[in-house]
Amino acid sequence: MAVNKKAQPAQTGKAAAKKGDFAPEGKRLEDVPAGKPPVPRLFEFYKDSVVPVLMKRFEFKSVMQVPRLEKICLNIGVGDATQDLKLLQNAINELELIAGQRPVVRKAKKAISNFKLRQGMPIGCMVTLRGPRMYEFLDRFINIASPRIRDFRGFPDKSFDGRGNYTLGIKEQIIFPEIDVDKVNRITGFDVTFVIRSASDEQSHALLSEFGFPFKKKQN
Repeated sequence: MAVNKKAQPAQTGKAAAKKGDFAPEGKRLEDVPAGKPPVPRLFEFYKDSVVPVLMKRFEFKSVMQVPRLEKICLNIGVGDATQDLKLLQNAINELELIAGQRPVVRKAKKAISNFKLRQGMPIGCMVTLRGPRMYEFLDRFINIASPRIRDFRGFPDKSFDGRGNYTLGIKEQIIFPEIDVDKVNRITGFDVTFVIRSASDEQSHALLSEFGFPFKKKQN
């Protein structure tokens, strides 16, 4: 005779956080009626204005030689998540609001006893943007988020890695209007990496400058 077992209720709150189950919050993209999204205006600007300017400046013979943005990577490290996983849960939800895409949880590759860190413990999150979402994020970052940085005087132009990629650090996530300041429990920063297909840092710098990227102005 089979014995009916009581169904175990789904774990939520602290019990779920202890197991590393970072449940999403709010509405999902699947809940939105399907439709063809509009073409990002920055992508149209790239094809119509940026490509001809760069071809003339660097004397390219083919459009395929023109540098282009391949992807944008956002990365948040939450070292205190070893003590409180709720901090990582908040970082994941905030990064999802900023990027418009669900981040991936990053786990420790090795154990470090001094930091009370065990191998496989979640300590951060990241998201990679491509295509339309990449251009939409770049548009919001240049025209909306950057002017909201406190005492902002431009980003340094010496953060290229020698292969055309550019990385910068954001100290406060509240510069993005998607973040509700009243619901923020902790100010956190994150790294932004612009992966650019180009032959040199000079070409990548020219590409971002044509997009209107706010680099620091050199003083004469």
